[in-house]
Amino acid sequence: MGALRSVVLAGGGTGGHVYPLLAFADCLRRHDPELRITCLGTPRGLENEILPPRGYDLRLVPAYQLPRALNVNLLRTPDRMWRATRATRAVLDEVDAEVVVGFGGYVAVPAYLAARGRHTPIVIHEVNVPPGVANKLGMRFTRNVAVGFPYQVEQVPALRDARVTGVPLRPAIATLDRAARRAEARARFGLDPDRPTLFVFGASQGARSINLAMAGAAKSLTAAGIQVLHIMGARNEPVEIPPDLPTPYVTVKFLAEMELGYAAGDLALCRGGAMTCAETAAVGMPAIYVPLPYGNGEQRRNALPVVEAGGGILVDDADLSPDWIERTVVPLLRDPARIAAMSSAAAGYGRRDGDEALRSYVYEVVAA
Repeated sequence: MGALRSVVLAGGGTGGHVYPLLAFADCLRRHDPELRITCLGTPRGLENEILPPRGYDLRLVPAYQLPRALNVNLLRTPDRMWRATRATRAVLDEVDAEVVVGFGGYVAVPAYLAARGRHTPIVIHEVNVPPGVANKLGMRFTRNVAVGFPYQVEQVPALRDARVTGVPLRPAIATLDRAARRAEARARFGLDPDRPTLFVFGASQGARSINLAMAGAAKSLTAAGIQVLHIMGARNEPVEIPPDLPTPYVTVKFLAEMELGYAAGDLALCRGGAMTCAETAAVGMPAIYVPLPYGNGEQRRNALPVVEAGGGILVDDADLSPDWIERTVVPLLRDPARIAAMSSAAAGYGRRDGDEALRSYVYEVVAA
């Protein structure tokens, strides 16, 4: 690969944009510590909590949600976009950007517009079906599109020529050996080393419907000898878990070291975000996916290929109840052979090299 001196990464707002960006930035820095990496974000995005502590140069630029209806915000959009693009163009000029890699989110829009204006190559990484609004706009300016999953190419005509690179994952997850770290992880959370373990989590902010269903199922699960590690979500309203349960039920608000959660658990109960599906599949974690009940149905599309491969189960949010959990989770976790088969199927679908594959693609685009 030829030398690359300055890369700008754009993506922010939610974990689905920020975590792949961070994993990709880590990959770039691992290969070339001298490479200048500049990240674009907004003042209120999750990137402010994650990127600067990791030593990355985060530049905040104004970015606005693109209106999807006729209202006063639509009238303000041209002026807002012009100001955001001008501020972003100044950053690209200052760092002498050679390529812009966008992961979606509002901040990606002015990044794509500024890059187009200065004839800077653009690479877009998309993980959802349908593509997000920002990336859909960016696709008008470039044919250099990478996607996380093969089904995206099969289902979306606009992505037919995209490169399937996988999703960049944090090294701690991409290299995780769940079996080798199980004892360490369970000891870390005060869990029994030998009991079947359910790992429960929502998105980066948690999932209240999952929390409520688990609170109702806690007694029956633990009475059946199943222990639970449950990430409640830092921004969720508190949900009371019954006290004095017969087996461990450990709750935490947030877990930065998700690899320990994956190592501790035998089965996950979680949402169907693209990052969640990419991580659970990559590490071979059998999962019960509970897609968000609103939006474009992308979480169901994310999870369905893993489920069809044999690595998971789908349940609608409206159907998730304490009784459903008891009827499904207890017999599943009492069947080690089925859990092992689901784990193998998930790992067969997932991939761990998304960061390296995307890096190769970016260098290929720049060289061209």
